[in-house]
Amino acid sequence: MRNKKHISAVEIRKFGAGANLFFNIFLAVFALSCVLPFFFIIILSLTKESDITLYGYQFWPKHFVLSSYSYLAKMGHQVIVSFGVSVFVTVVGTLMNSLFSSTYAYAISRSDFLYARFFTIFALISMLFVPGMVPTYLVVTQMLHLQDNIWALILPMSFGVYNVLIMRTFFKTSIPEAIIDSARIDGAGELRIFRSIVIPLAIPGVATISLFSALGYWNDWMNALLYTNSDNVTPLQYLLVKIANNIQYMAQQMSSGGSAAMAGANLPTEGMRFAVVVVATLPIALTYPFFQKYFVKGMTIGGVKG
Repeated sequence: MRNKKHISAVEIRKFGAGANLFFNIFLAVFALSCVLPFFFIIILSLTKESDITLYGYQFWPKHFVLSSYSYLAKMGHQVIVSFGVSVFVTVVGTLMNSLFSSTYAYAISRSDFLYARFFTIFALISMLFVPGMVPTYLVVTQMLHLQDNIWALILPMSFGVYNVLIMRTFFKTSIPEAIIDSARIDGAGELRIFRSIVIPLAIPGVATISLFSALGYWNDWMNALLYTNSDNVTPLQYLLVKIANNIQYMAQQMSSGGSAAMAGANLPTEGMRFAVVVVATLPIALTYPFFQKYFVKGMTIGGVKG
């Protein structure tokens, strides 16, 4: 009988040299298409306003200026305060969301938890049937009395059902029951097991939901619109929204020949819009590389079993 060479699963999944070259080129083009729009926005934010009016949007404008950012710099104190508010809300909110979502997910992921099915269905119902803006507003302002309070920007988003489902799947596929049983035999309690064993093994999953939470908190301005009136608790995103709205108002006054026409004659209306996008996006974009390794692992965990 002729011996057949054993072929492993890894070798079966390998592509040829031509296929690898094709996929590398395809992924490079796709990555470039994702980065290019943001690079284009940065260029437009540095373009002279008259060049945009005369020549339209160009990848390499005739004049580079910083007038759009100088207008933002004139609000330097408020920008710094709003930036600090956004950083505080994002950091504290992300920590709370990750903690609450992980603990809830760990409880419903344990097969020996008697009410796991009930709390899983309860979480799904709360995700499918959202209470809406009016009940949430009444709870935050009338019951919790958090009007013009920085916690009004944190608590409404401090628990995410989607993050719970991610972590529940992660715990079920990545945390062996034998490890938890061994820790219980050694006398460790549930809190000790969760803190010392489960969380170190679940870092990729925690990093994934932390990234989702951080993006949500950093980009949120609706809660600030609903619950804050004071400049001391105005996050950066809401401040930039107000700046963009004021630019639109001044541009309308200029076009109609109003009294603000002379005062805003040199206002870079188009460049300011792009500068606002850059200021709002760049900080969170710079943090993504630190999460990338854990993010990829967290999203693909359970797809391949050894």
